[in-house]
Amino acid sequence: MKISLITLTSDFGVQSQGVGIMEAVALEINPAARVMHLMHGLPDFNLFYAARIMETTSYLQIGCHVCVVDPGVGTKRKPIIIKTGRGDNLIGPDNGVLLPATRFLGGVQKVVEITNKKYMRHPISPIFHGRDIFTPAAAYLSKGVRIEKFGKELNAEDLAQAPYGEAEVNEDEIRAKIISLNKFGSLHLNIMQKEWDKFNVKLQYEIILKFKNKSVKMPYATTFGDVPKGKPLIMKDDYGRIEIALNQGSFAKKYSIKIGDNILIKK
Repeated sequence: MKISLITLTSDFGVQSQGVGIMEAVALEINPAARVMHLMHGLPDFNLFYAARIMETTSYLQIGCHVCVVDPGVGTKRKPIIIKTGRGDNLIGPDNGVLLPATRFLGGVQKVVEITNKKYMRHPISPIFHGRDIFTPAAAYLSKGVRIEKFGKELNAEDLAQAPYGEAEVNEDEIRAKIISLNKFGSLHLNIMQKEWDKFNVKLQYEIILKFKNKSVKMPYATTFGDVPKGKPLIMKDDYGRIEIALNQGSFAKKYSIKIGDNILIKK
């Protein structure tokens, strides 16, 4: 099946020529492709943040989605393609960064290791697989090359673990983890909104947030303006998870909290 959309995500700086070069490689292979830069300039080597960004591909058309956040580039880690239940192809390193997105894209249908040099750019750099392996794979897939042509099938259970799992949601508490921070200092948690609904709290209900020997009370709200300026709130974010924020302020800066920290939410 031909898929015209190719997206590129990386921790390259926004002024890196690598961003444009990957687009050029994709268009050389498939001039009919639509290439979109989902996000670049991600925190360096941060698999949490990158995995969270890849989750948001569920809001795009079905496509071939490349992620180049790859601290192990040039090592024995495998370059892979994951075919999702929705029909997307996720292309990147086997370091767990692609797996959380599959929870939003219908699960893992098939995984292959990219080994067929026919579908790579030559010569292959040991440090720029985004240009020479991942983007070419996306471009050929977008032209209709079947996933089986790229290499042998892998067992999904043998892939590197995702950087984060899903939160533990119980009747009275949720044990969660911070998976990303946006530029405003708001926290995004590994709580799917459908799981949050099972927690059974109504709007304006006050919850207690515990982390690093700190305790903060805040209401469950719809949007920032539901609380006074500088006050905290917890709400559904715009990409299927749960967000903690300060109205017109930085929660992360005020409470010195970061990606990967654990959070306990209690009624």
